[in-house]
Amino acid sequence: MQALYLEIKNLIITTLNLDEMSADDIDTDAPLFGDGLGLDSIDALELGLAVKNRYGIVLSSESEEMRQHFFSVATLAAYIHAQQA
Repeated sequence: MQALYLEIKNLIITTLNLDEMSADDIDTDAPLFGDGLGLDSIDALELGLAVKNRYGIVLSSESEEMRQHFFSVATLAAYIHAQQA
């Protein structure tokens, strides 16, 4: 799972042009939005599209469940892992 965490962190950095950050700067368990990494709704759309393109997982931005999956790198990795199983 550590490899998937790193892959997602790098996907976040490249997708959102966070070139000043490294994967080590992103806490695996910290919130991606709000007080955590500070991503916003536009970032969520871009990240959702990147996840779809990279992993072939279709995401519904409207569902509360999807918001839970996008809470942190760890929850997103768990969702991707479960969808690929």
